[in-house]
Amino acid sequence: MLRVLKWLLLVGLVAGALAAAAGAWWWQRPLPLRPPPGQSVLDVTVPAGASARGVAEALVAAGVDTPAWLLHLGFRASGEARRIKAGSYELEAGATPQSVLDKLVRGEQALRQVTLVEGWTFRQVLAALRSAEHLADDIGNPSPAQLMAQLGYAGRHPEGRFFPDTYRYAKRSPASGVLRQAAQAMQQQLDAAWAQRQPGLPIKNADEALVLASIIEKETGQAADRTQVAAVFVNRLRIGMRLQTDPTVIYGLGERFDGNLRKRDLLADTPYNSYTRAGLPPTPIAMPGKAALLAAVQPATSQALYFVARGDGSSQFSATLDEHNQAVRKFILQR
Repeated sequence: MLRVLKWLLLVGLVAGALAAAAGAWWWQRPLPLRPPPGQSVLDVTVPAGASARGVAEALVAAGVDTPAWLLHLGFRASGEARRIKAGSYELEAGATPQSVLDKLVRGEQALRQVTLVEGWTFRQVLAALRSAEHLADDIGNPSPAQLMAQLGYAGRHPEGRFFPDTYRYAKRSPASGVLRQAAQAMQQQLDAAWAQRQPGLPIKNADEALVLASIIEKETGQAADRTQVAAVFVNRLRIGMRLQTDPTVIYGLGERFDGNLRKRDLLADTPYNSYTRAGLPPTPIAMPGKAALLAAVQPATSQALYFVARGDGSSQFSATLDEHNQAVRKFILQR
């Protein structure tokens, strides 16, 4: 009897060792993956609060061709199951149980990115978000006021309120999350710029600085001219001279603008027509970048009241109308 028990114990030990070896071998072997037709990776979503069993079942449902109980057992045996993070993940060919668990524990989600460009209007921002890869459109078609209220900026116009930058997001993230992040970034950049403002500027608050910065952004052809462009508009505001800048007129025309700005457009009064109205327009006309924000509050020291494009992207600045007319003849009329 004792001999039988010894044999049984030996068999159990050998079986256990073989099972452990098999488990260790399987833990490091590539998992069989069956991605959907036309895809090379598996998309896996781990819900918040999912148990180790729930994670294993989610992997199998996504296309990991392995019994869920085996994955669950491996996760539990690792001691890391409770550290798995919710999110959206991608699994590529060659992924092993070990590498999958490591990815889930580190929270290495499948990320995409969208770039918002300096000088874009809010309409262009929304178009970019709606065409961004794997970004869920949870915005719909609310009014600008409703949208800003949803983002936590009630009472503010959306134009110019989002910072131009590249934003990364997990697959299937809501577009409102990117908008909220961009709005927060703009507020931070605007606050930082306003804190560095020169004394005696003819703008009363940070919101006016944002409006001015949006005009500077649209009017600057070369970065080296940016603070000079800012100086022209600041000088005009100081003496009550109209800004007379085409981008504000174009913005006021909206979808009516066909790419050709006519004299009748300059004469048609709108809240954004800086030829017919003095001061700043009621809202920004585009998204200014950091350099434009700083230029609005730190313009160059200059007496210039006019500028005209030279044709190479740069501008010619003039302090008097006679000088400006000469520059127009030279660079525009080529006389």
